[in-house]
Amino acid sequence: VCGVAVGYPLDTVKVRIQTEAKYTGIWDCVRDTYHREQLRGFYRGLSLPVCTVSLVSSVSFGTYRHCLAHICRVRYGSADAKPAKTDITLSGFASGLVRVFLTSPTEVAKVRLQTQTQAQQRRRPSASGPLATPPTCPVPPAGLLAGPKYRGPLHCLATVAREEGLRGLYKGSSALLFRDGHSFATYFLSYAILCEWLTPAGRSRPDVSGVLVAGGCAGALAWAVATPMDVIKARLQADGRGRRRYRGLLHCVLTSVREEGPRVLFKGLLLNCCRAFPVNMVVFVAYEAVLRLTQGLLT
Repeated sequence: VCGVAVGYPLDTVKVRIQTEAKYTGIWDCVRDTYHREQLRGFYRGLSLPVCTVSLVSSVSFGTYRHCLAHICRVRYGSADAKPAKTDITLSGFASGLVRVFLTSPTEVAKVRLQTQTQAQQRRRPSASGPLATPPTCPVPPAGLLAGPKYRGPLHCLATVAREEGLRGLYKGSSALLFRDGHSFATYFLSYAILCEWLTPAGRSRPDVSGVLVAGGCAGALAWAVATPMDVIKARLQADGRGRRRYRGLLHCVLTSVREEGPRVLFKGLLLNCCRAFPVNMVVFVAYEAVLRLTQGLLT
């Protein structure tokens, strides 16, 4: 929860940069969001990630720990044996794949709410001048209403399920699988390597400062390799019914690269890495603290 609270405003900016071509950079998006929506704009869709993050994190870290223990038990005869780098990578990869089934619906709702303002602006009717012809129909179509389509995360999920079916809740899950699989493998592997480097001589674990540095760097590295698929995932999930542009993952990649060049796949890279560092410092310090606390209580 602390990690989400720290990183969510930058996540909103990141999603808008990735899905809206009109922004020239980070500060342009920050200024535009603050000018039109004030601080509330940076926290659109926050409630659902906050409510689900504990479950998702416990599944992610729990899957990693159990997979690693099982691999060590099979390969070395003991769950407490020192794992090889390959063991850590495979466990991290499994952790990333498992979390997709939980995170995909919440990611869809988050992205739709974060990009809702831009979608509204595009749907509003505009007059060409003072002599513009008034609309012939006294009631504008539903798609042209200025009000928000989604009133909140749960309403968004219900609307997506009703209009697009259950497949709509898992829109972009293919990109999410590619993103989370290799990024979590990088995440846990880099954390283990950095912890090993930062552990003082004669000790088995790094101190708090070592965990902070290792966690922050691991998060930044994971997002560095995840950003291309994160861009595609955001675009697929923001591509709602009625304004669909992409037929699937490959079509989205080809269309995006053709229209905006290869650089589009790295939109939000700097922002992702800057956001990931403080977020994962908090995450890993809490993770290590809880592990040590539970181990102390059990022994």
